[in-house]
Amino acid sequence: MLVKENNNIEILMDKINSADAIVIGGGSGLSSAAGYNYYHSKQIIENNFKEFGKKYGFKSLFDAYYYLYSTNEERWGFFSKSIKFMYEANPGQPYLDLYEILKNKPYFILTTNIDMQFSKVFPEDKICMFQGDFSYFQCSQPCHDKIYKNNDIIDKMIGNLIDTKVSSDLIPRCPKCGRIMMPWVRDYEFLEGDYWNGIVSNYQNFLKKYLEEENKKVLFLELGVGDMTPSIIQLPFWKMTASYPNTFYISINLKKTSAPKHLQGRAMAISEDIASVLGALRLKMQYK
Repeated sequence: MLVKENNNIEILMDKINSADAIVIGGGSGLSSAAGYNYYHSKQIIENNFKEFGKKYGFKSLFDAYYYLYSTNEERWGFFSKSIKFMYEANPGQPYLDLYEILKNKPYFILTTNIDMQFSKVFPEDKICMFQGDFSYFQCSQPCHDKIYKNNDIIDKMIGNLIDTKVSSDLIPRCPKCGRIMMPWVRDYEFLEGDYWNGIVSNYQNFLKKYLEEENKKVLFLELGVGDMTPSIIQLPFWKMTASYPNTFYISINLKKTSAPKHLQGRAMAISEDIASVLGALRLKMQYK
């Protein structure tokens, strides 16, 4: 159903308050609302990666990540700089508002974001980082089932970054086979190992508990999910809402969006700025 703009916050608050559990689907639009537009903003390049933008002509961090660098030293020069940027980026206000909105409710987060924003605000055991996370490295083969926290390695590379390159001896290598490592983010060699299967199981167990075992009221709240990977968040949310009568689905997205017609009154679409909606909702819930 489509709701008049001035009723959005009131209805959203009512659905959150009446839910027994909330499932968050977090997409790139949530980070964009927080000021971190990795896919389309040239401003991040101009403000934080000027030397890379000047040398390679990057228009976004997405362009830079998939650029075919001439050498591994250049590639890891960018990786180290971009991962350090994500480590140092302040938690975005929409994430902070979302935490306050959810903190007294059972909730779980499924996200395709890989920028550490969720884990800066929420407990990691409540997050399924389906596409990985830039704070980890893995073997590029991968030859074994382990991912590695990379903050110390990144600091060392950044401390020795010259122009846009790191020296060969600082490029991280797998401790088992010696191959060059890679960020643990979705790619051809992405490691779906014990850790990944564990966080996916946590998500599935949460769904099973509240949907199947207890038949509770569950709200699926989709935030900033785009069209790149609909099979991870959006389509499963639609399917579960259609399959379980005690569920409700809400999407918030700056771009024009609409609720799926087949959900017949158990869905709402809000085409507004996520930061504004979550900020207004937090205030309303505090003073209600």
